[in-house]
Amino acid sequence: MLEFLNVGCGSTFHPAWTNIDIAPQSPKIQRYDIRKKLPYLDNCFDACYSSHVLEHLTKEEAKDLVSECLRVLKPAGVARFVVPDLESIARTYLDTLERVESGIAEAEADYDWMMLEMYDQTVRNYGGGEMYRYFSSPDIKNKDFVRYRIGLEAEIHQASIWKKIKSKNAFWFLQKLRTLIAGSLVALTAGREAKRAFEEGIFRNSGEIHRWMYDRFSLQRLLKKTGFVDVRICRADESRIPDFNSYNLDIIEDKIRKPDSLFIEGIKP
Repeated sequence: MLEFLNVGCGSTFHPAWTNIDIAPQSPKIQRYDIRKKLPYLDNCFDACYSSHVLEHLTKEEAKDLVSECLRVLKPAGVARFVVPDLESIARTYLDTLERVESGIAEAEADYDWMMLEMYDQTVRNYGGGEMYRYFSSPDIKNKDFVRYRIGLEAEIHQASIWKKIKSKNAFWFLQKLRTLIAGSLVALTAGREAKRAFEEGIFRNSGEIHRWMYDRFSLQRLLKKTGFVDVRICRADESRIPDFNSYNLDIIEDKIRKPDSLFIEGIKP
């Protein structure tokens, strides 16, 4: 029987896989901080999948996670990583900039969206950021463009997709209580500005922020330097993981879940 691992799965998982995430949203997900060494023996999985996780880690943390995926894979095992495609974002931004500069008034909304897509999740200091405000607007002028950029996420939940989902169990409430107490102590000892800085620091370490971005060159280089071979850029519906599309991770009802993504696979030698 094949063994598959989904690292940092969020709300996208399949019960046939081993799914791990720091904030489980289902009993089928194991709570684990993936910045630590993965809690598995060497050579125990046939495939490893991680979608929109690496960009939330520092460059060093991302390198360590890719190395850990290599370690837990069996020889000839497949690792599949999905990240926001920096090249696509940059090219589309430049295209919208040229269009708006040429006087195409309706291109301004597309330009505004691309600025958010490039920067919001890097600089925001509250849950959902400016993207949440954008989706909260009752009159989004460029729904088709945004749907083209982010796919199913624009169709399912419109505004709520950008809210930070928390599993409100005992662990979550304990963490929240600790943060509130610590924030109050900071305010008492160092003042309100220090408290705001403390709260922003807590948020920016919550996992919502993008800490780095990747294009096809940098991501291929990362996998190759880690030790993967036969590294390939893939389509969303293309994988060397057996029956991958049947698990509804990148493709759902024949639609790409995150079309703004870069898909890459490597093999453990």
